[in-house]
Amino acid sequence: MTTVELAVLPGFDGFRADVFLAESLKEITRSAAQKLLNDGHVTLADTQLYSESTLYHACQKKIIGKNHRVKSGEIIFCKIPAPVPSQALAQEIPLNIVYEDADLLVVDKPRGMVVHPAAGHYSGTLVNALLFHCRGGLSGIGGVSRPGIVHRLDKDTSGLMVVAKNDATHVALAGQLQRREMGRTYNAVCVGAVREQRFRIDLPIGRHPRDRKKMAVLTNTAAKTRVAVTNIEVLERFGNFSLVAARLETGRTHQIRVHMAHLGHPVLGDAVYGGLRQKAGFTQGQILHAINLSFTHPSSGEEAEFNSPLPEYFEEAIKIIRGAV
Repeated sequence: MTTVELAVLPGFDGFRADVFLAESLKEITRSAAQKLLNDGHVTLADTQLYSESTLYHACQKKIIGKNHRVKSGEIIFCKIPAPVPSQALAQEIPLNIVYEDADLLVVDKPRGMVVHPAAGHYSGTLVNALLFHCRGGLSGIGGVSRPGIVHRLDKDTSGLMVVAKNDATHVALAGQLQRREMGRTYNAVCVGAVREQRFRIDLPIGRHPRDRKKMAVLTNTAAKTRVAVTNIEVLERFGNFSLVAARLETGRTHQIRVHMAHLGHPVLGDAVYGGLRQKAGFTQGQILHAINLSFTHPSSGEEAEFNSPLPEYFEEAIKIIRGAV
């Protein structure tokens, strides 16, 4: 059983414990977080004693339940049970491995590949491919359907992902995500000429009030939202389209797509959030690619950075758009 330490950042102040865990540990679902809480695996440190101790197990802790509202500055400890053997099927599917060692691997996911098995996609996923490639040697924190998955990309988003081979690596990488220490930058083609050259979008995201399959920017203080921050830089403008770099500070579901659509500049080809365009013969899908990934390697402590070239579909979309200008 692995114990992970989580500091409650100001943006989570007042969140229920199960929501906080699901958001902080990323690949632990809310139902899995509730089970951990119900089983007594989540505790709150006595912050005064904790500050005087260098070892977490030396301070007093109290068990908390799912209804506990976390407060900024609290230290939460979550015990992760030993991994359960994955129920997903190992399949020999080609992978573009950018980097690999004994603890982790970085993969360049193609557009159209689902990350993990779910309803309607029980095979052919990235997890199925990873189970074959790693011979089952993946972290179990994500549960039986998401072994090794530290963070996700949408099916129609291509690019870089880091995958954990063991629980210690998974916990360390998830902690970097929670503390906003992992760098993730995407390139996207957006509809419309984005006016500002560089800007920061700090708008909360929550479940769409009418369409539960979508997310939305929600400014109603009564709505259940999560802090969402995206940094945008315009790389090039061509006619009624803009090529942008989007650097994430947080990693909410559909974050870049929702933020840009809210500003009136949806990602080109995004049928869900209004970026579908067939002008000038354009019939490509969603033009969004995770181009850069950086983190501190949990074992060596060294900074690791990876870049992915723009895929063929992305380059082709830019050619089509340039030809229409």
